[in-house]
Amino acid sequence: MAYTTIDKSDDYFNTLIYTGNGTSGRSVTGVGFQPDWVWIKNRSDGDPHKLFDVVRGASKSIKSNSADAEVTNEENGYVSAFNSDGFTLTAGSSSQQDVNNSGENYVAWNWLASNTTASNTDGDITSTVSANTTSGFSIVSYTGNGSTNQTIGHGLGAVPSFIIVKARSTTMNWPTYSKILGNGVAFLDVTDAWANTPGAYDNYWYISGMTSSTFGVSNNVNTNTSGATFIAYVFAEKKGFSKFGTYIGNGSSDGPFIYTGFKPAFVMTKSSSNGGTYWNWGMWDTVRSPSNVNNKILASNTSDDESNPSNLGANQNIDFLSNGFKHRSGDVVNNSSGATYIYMAFAENPFVTSTGIPACAR
Repeated sequence: MAYTTIDKSDDYFNTLIYTGNGTSGRSVTGVGFQPDWVWIKNRSDGDPHKLFDVVRGASKSIKSNSADAEVTNEENGYVSAFNSDGFTLTAGSSSQQDVNNSGENYVAWNWLASNTTASNTDGDITSTVSANTTSGFSIVSYTGNGSTNQTIGHGLGAVPSFIIVKARSTTMNWPTYSKILGNGVAFLDVTDAWANTPGAYDNYWYISGMTSSTFGVSNNVNTNTSGATFIAYVFAEKKGFSKFGTYIGNGSSDGPFIYTGFKPAFVMTKSSSNGGTYWNWGMWDTVRSPSNVNNKILASNTSDDESNPSNLGANQNIDFLSNGFKHRSGDVVNNSSGATYIYMAFAENPFVTSTGIPACAR
C-alpha cells in the first residue's frame, strides 16, 4: 500500500501572501485551485482575522478572534467571489480595510472542499455540506434544535479528528473538538485551557455521534442553540497530509520534535493544560517564513499583527522538518515546560510520496 494518497499537498491546502492595493474587484491569484475556505489576516496591522467559505457564500465573514455573529458585505472589506485560482476582494467603504488596505501585507490560508454544496441527511439534523473525502476536510452548515445527543452529517467517510464550530446568527464563542482529548472544549477565539469539567463542559459534544458519517453535538448554546445557524469546519486525519495530536513542552530551545509524517506547510498549536495571557493559538507557515528558524507567528484569538511577536509571547521559534516540526524556544505559546499542547498541521510534502520519493528538509 502506498504511504499516502496525496502527493501534491498544495492541491488541497495552500498559503498565499499578497500586498493590498485598496481597490474593490481585486483578483488575488496563485492559490492553485478554487478555494472553499479562505482565512485572511493582515500581517502589517491589528485587523481581525476574516474567514469566508463556499457553504455560507461569498461576502459573508466571521472573525476567529471574536465571538461576533456573521456579517454580510462587511464595511471593512470581504471576499466577494471564489475563483478558479483564488478569490476576489471588495476593499470596503470604511477607512479601515481588513482584507485589501493599500500597501499592507496579508496572508490567506486556503483549503479545498468540493467546490459544490449538497444537502446531507445522515444525522438527526439536516446539514449543507461541502466535503473532500481525499483530504479529509468538510464545511458543514446546520440549524440547531437545542436537543441533547444530536448527530449532523459531515460527508467525510472518516471519523473526525478535529472540529471548529461557530454560531453564524448570534454572538457565541468558537468551540473546538479534539478526538485525542475527547469530551471537553477549548475556544478558538480565547486563551482558555481545555476544559472538561463534568456538567459544565460535557454538553458541547455528543461523543458517540462522532462517526465516519456524522459528528455529534449536545445542547450547549455554542454548538446547538435552537433556531440558530452554525458553521462547522470538520477535519479527518489523512496520512501524509494532515495531523492532529498532542505533545508536552520542555521549555528549551532544544524543544520537542513532533512527528507528523510530512514536511509541514502550516502548524497551529494551543496549550490544552494552561490558559491566560499569551497562551495563544499560535499559527506558523512556510510561505511567511520560508526558511528555518520559523519565527513569524500570528494567533487566531487576537488581531495582533506579525511585526511585533512580543505581543503574542516572548519568542516562538519552530523548525519545519521533512517529517515533522521541532520547537526552538521555550515560550508559552508553543513550548512551556510541562505544558500539554494540541496541534493541527497540514503538509507541504508527504514524508514519502505514493511512488516512494522522500521529502527534503528545508
